[in-house]
Amino acid sequence: MSFKPVILWTDALVFLLVFIISVVIWYVRNNPHLSAPWKRVGHSASGMSAFTVLLVFIIIGLLDTLHFRPALDHKNLQGETVYSVEVLSVLDVLVTPLRTNVEKTYSAPLATHLYAKETIDMPDGSQVRTFSRLEYGGSHLQNPETEHIPDIVWRITIGIGLGIFVWCLLHAVLCLLMARRSNSRFKQCIEAVWQRSTEIPWYAILITLAILSVLIGVISMLAVHYHVLGTDKVGQDVLYQSLKSIRIALVIGTLTTLIMLPFALLLGITAGYFRGWIDDVIQYIYTTLNSIPSVLLIAATVLMMQVYIETHPELFETIAARADIRLLFLCVILGITSWTSLCRLLRGETLKLREMEYIQAAHAFGVSHWRIITRHILPNVMYIVLIATVMDFSGLVLAEAVLSYVGVGVDPSMISFGTMINAARLEMAREPMVWWALLSAFAFMLTLVLSANLFADAVQKALDPRIRTNTPGNNGSKTHNKQESAAANSPVTTRPSTTAASNASVNKPTH
Repeated sequence: MSFKPVILWTDALVFLLVFIISVVIWYVRNNPHLSAPWKRVGHSASGMSAFTVLLVFIIIGLLDTLHFRPALDHKNLQGETVYSVEVLSVLDVLVTPLRTNVEKTYSAPLATHLYAKETIDMPDGSQVRTFSRLEYGGSHLQNPETEHIPDIVWRITIGIGLGIFVWCLLHAVLCLLMARRSNSRFKQCIEAVWQRSTEIPWYAILITLAILSVLIGVISMLAVHYHVLGTDKVGQDVLYQSLKSIRIALVIGTLTTLIMLPFALLLGITAGYFRGWIDDVIQYIYTTLNSIPSVLLIAATVLMMQVYIETHPELFETIAARADIRLLFLCVILGITSWTSLCRLLRGETLKLREMEYIQAAHAFGVSHWRIITRHILPNVMYIVLIATVMDFSGLVLAEAVLSYVGVGVDPSMISFGTMINAARLEMAREPMVWWALLSAFAFMLTLVLSANLFADAVQKALDPRIRTNTPGNNGSKTHNKQESAAANSPVTTRPSTTAASNASVNKPTH
């Protein structure tokens, strides 16, 4: 199959962000004083379970970021290949049945007939109002009245078995890698995992993977012949819409943060370090910006951008490119209006740090302001940046849903949680009520936001110097003693006490 790769603006920024994160991970792993706090993140069972769920969302979002235009069957007069104006992604290829199996209109989850009655012409010329059979959902059934429920139960059973089989493979691979790394036996590694004596809570990760594997297996078996979450007004699969909305949520949450950080870091540290009239000017700027209703500012910017797009259609080859530029500007305006809270935090922390003894000593020795900021101030405020970044992610995902609901969010041609909720607004008021579109958007968004919040909580506990995990007062608890006794007989690296590493790595002056 011939295709033409397409790199949208948001795709390029996502790839840039992935590259930056990869470089940061490599740098942190090679510096023990930087990797110690992140190892404490790995000690949280809830945090690692949430990270596992987040990783599944991230993989789906990255698959939906690889775009291309498929080639058409015919060629132009010059013999050149003609490419479709429709921009697809790798995710679209993987879930092709969900994308192409479009019904007439609404259908309930796992249904075999339409949700509303329609007039059907009978062979004898008479007309009957009844629920028509779906074109794709349950079309393999000869007699839906008797075969429908048994077929669903059979496919759920097969999906559960497939999910358990995949989970067992993942479990075996993990234990083999652990046994090879620790030079121990395979059985001992399995016992160490489920006795909870490993440094990383693999038992929590494996339980989460078991749930995800079974869920994905069941959905995969059902989605081949049914619409698992029903269809919308135009007959499009709601599960497909929910999967496509994940990329938009991740782009809004990550790119907005990437745009926000330079403003917050530069202005916050500058205001706290230099103080005086510079501090007054910066405070005036973010106080003024906070006084402007962000929804009105975002609406004005999006509407101006929409007018520019409509008056310059020659700049965009496809509908996807036009929708993507609007998404990019939405990220920009959200980033410009979201940096003020982080700027305040950085200003307050810098005001405290500049009075520390090692900063005063650097001033006495004539060290330049730039070197003091980059070598002493910036490393000691990064924990605030990381905590705020992770915690703001969920708020930005919810902000996109609200903005799209009021009509100033992403382009209407782009599928997102906000556009799904907006479309479900009228569906909830009809009779009979169409409830599954809103429930699907709510469930996916709740899972994403909840996992992000749980992971943010683990990051905050590990990086915030005001919070200590595994304090000496807690080392005498039953749980800790149980882990200590189990670790004595375990060949696998056990969970270390992190108090000393925490005290040595947080607010450590860099000379």
